[in-house]
Amino acid sequence: MFSAFPRALRATTSLWPLLPAALLLAPVAQAHAEVQPATQAQPASDTTQEIIVTGTREKGRTKYESLTPVDVISAKAVQDGASAELADNLAQVIPSLQVLKLPSSDGLQFIRPARLRGLSSDQTLVLVNGKRFHRSAFLGQRGAQGADLNKISSLSVGRVEVLRDGASAQYGSDAIAGVINIQLDERPGVSAYVQGSQYYEGDGETVRAGLKAGTRFDKGFLTASVEWADAKMTSRSHQRADALAYQAANPGVVLPNPVQHWGAPDTKSYNLALNGAYDLGFAEAYGFATAAKGEGINDINWRIPVGGAFTITPAFPGWDLKSVYPLGFTPREQAKYQDYQAVGGVRHTGEVFTWDLSASLGENETKFYLYNSINASLGPSSPFNFFLGTQTQREVTLNADGVYRLDLGLSEPVNIAFGAEHRKETYKVGAGDKASYAVGPGAKNGLAVGANGFPGFSDLQAGEWSQDSNAAYVDVEARLTPEWTLGGAVRYEDFDSFGSTTNGKVSTRYEFTPYFAARGSWSTGFRAPTPGQINSLAVSQGLDTVTLQLFTTGRLSPLNPIAVSKGAKPLQPEESTNKSAGFVWRTDFGLSGSFDMYQIEVSNRLGQSSQITLTQAEKDALVAQGYPSAASFTSVYWYTNDYNTRTKGIDVVTTYVRSLWDGRLNLTLAYNNNKTLITGGTLNANPTTKRVFEEGLPQNNATFTGTFRKGAFEYQVRARHYGGWTDSTGNSTGDIFQRFGAMNFVDASVQWDMTDKLSLKVSAENLFDAYPEKAIFQASRGIEYSRNAPYDTYGGQYYVRLNARF
Repeated sequence: MFSAFPRALRATTSLWPLLPAALLLAPVAQAHAEVQPATQAQPASDTTQEIIVTGTREKGRTKYESLTPVDVISAKAVQDGASAELADNLAQVIPSLQVLKLPSSDGLQFIRPARLRGLSSDQTLVLVNGKRFHRSAFLGQRGAQGADLNKISSLSVGRVEVLRDGASAQYGSDAIAGVINIQLDERPGVSAYVQGSQYYEGDGETVRAGLKAGTRFDKGFLTASVEWADAKMTSRSHQRADALAYQAANPGVVLPNPVQHWGAPDTKSYNLALNGAYDLGFAEAYGFATAAKGEGINDINWRIPVGGAFTITPAFPGWDLKSVYPLGFTPREQAKYQDYQAVGGVRHTGEVFTWDLSASLGENETKFYLYNSINASLGPSSPFNFFLGTQTQREVTLNADGVYRLDLGLSEPVNIAFGAEHRKETYKVGAGDKASYAVGPGAKNGLAVGANGFPGFSDLQAGEWSQDSNAAYVDVEARLTPEWTLGGAVRYEDFDSFGSTTNGKVSTRYEFTPYFAARGSWSTGFRAPTPGQINSLAVSQGLDTVTLQLFTTGRLSPLNPIAVSKGAKPLQPEESTNKSAGFVWRTDFGLSGSFDMYQIEVSNRLGQSSQITLTQAEKDALVAQGYPSAASFTSVYWYTNDYNTRTKGIDVVTTYVRSLWDGRLNLTLAYNNNKTLITGGTLNANPTTKRVFEEGLPQNNATFTGTFRKGAFEYQVRARHYGGWTDSTGNSTGDIFQRFGAMNFVDASVQWDMTDKLSLKVSAENLFDAYPEKAIFQASRGIEYSRNAPYDTYGGQYYVRLNARF
């Protein structure tokens, strides 16, 4: 594994232009540092005393006193990673959080929601400053429509609180697996950074830069941050089997090698955040906003210049697509997005009564494009580049929250929180270019309609659908004795799309000594189906890894008459029961930690129906409804409340902080064991899908981080462990499985505070350039490593970061 170092050393030459400022400042900084070190060694501190705001509405509660497990992730932990994306950096320090790369996956390579405890991405609620963050417009794996953490600037983060427990009774829909609460930074001062990174292989070059400014004044504060990143593609590919066979059969042809790149896409992103408050005297006005804009582009499956779109038909006499694409063609899919959320409110914090009135508007819009392709049914009149259409998710939320501290003569006043919420969720599909979905004259001769690779949204497929909900809750927390705390919550929520739901939660904590306490909770939860899941239709094209033949799959709305005739039913909410029990400890010598066991049972989970082959009459009926791509559907499916699951797991977090050798040592071990089983529904009767679902993510994950700071230097080593997992081809026919063994990665970094205002960090992620086993069954497609891997499969990368404070 040490052979990676020569390659890494050679690769660093391309980043030297990023470092002149650091190199020029180094001698001066060293002299300054000898006189005035930037950072003095700090004594060991009790991290269990951090005040939390997630999972409790009791002010002043620490994470040690919390009735449910809450992790607190520092701003430094999420800002100093190699990735420009917040979710990636969080996943490296939270073992129960998974964020897949998913290259060339019909949009999932650009929009990558995070999954907590192995559940769906839309079963984890995301908050910003305690307020619900809107969803992405993109429907991902199994129809999951979760929030996209990567639309929030890493630089804007003050800290992240992760509640690892069901919380629908407290926060509403989606909080089945837990809650991720992003707390925006409020600190004064001006800071900036520039960072360059690259993989050992010499690709994936990424440049990031950011600027943050904050000020405090007599009646409030204001902070603002802006961040930019430009990441180049990676490619871990080899020549496809059909490309090799075609070139052997046609010696005069020289195909690109490879004909298709599998890896991370080219991306550019811009992120902005604002956070502020102003004292009005009788109350405090506050507001915050996030905004993001960016784009990404990547290859999708190569089209061999034989058959398919290259079929010569009487519809276009004398015309051969090889005159345009003599070497076949590799479509390139692009997504351009813009995202924003703005929250404003007025609140008053009193010793007895606290209230908060707020309004929120959030929107995510993604536009899809396809280049280097063709609508084969249009023949020579087809364009080669297409605008495919737009998906938009908009959410408006109104909240009224209050807390009353009732003195009943107990150890402390009873904390009674209550409130109401109104939310309007709107999903919109905008049509693409007509040529992206048109049915041309070649359709009657079997030529595929629509843009080859990703047919566009038709004008009749476009539309706007909304869902309104109203909710009310009560959340009570009481310290009955100095040692025993009891909490309870109930929430009623009514949706105009399916009806109402009521959920409850009971939690408790008993402190045996000031250093040891036990805790537990029981709760019910739910996730409401979204307007996009209920109403939208989609078309996707895939490649059978055995036959290397393209197939086209249509997703119908479960309300579509054709789907209803095949057994589709209106969607209902997913429902859950969560149980957890554990204990927490701390000591006077810097050792603290927690151990929690949990079980999450989810019924009516959203899934895909079985694949249905349509008759020609049914295809014609769909075309008549305004879905021209239906003419080439190989099969169709729809979303349905399909199956039940049981997830069991263990979370262990241990931290040790102490002074050592005139410095400060911080050791953290986090371990997650998580196993999900299908307990009912159609997936239970399908051995293939059942196995992929139950074994598709590692059961054991762990992260160990050691940090030592002394004087002007900080050294960090992180080890990441991912257990074994199973993958499948996903072929339209046939089943092939591959079991991948455990993987271990080591990250290391050194930070030098050159002055009290400048620091330089040099780091390597996957220091020893570890790669997983190659994906044997996907090799025919040119893929080296499975695109479903739960970790980065691009090898080692290093980065250099210059931080400045003004």
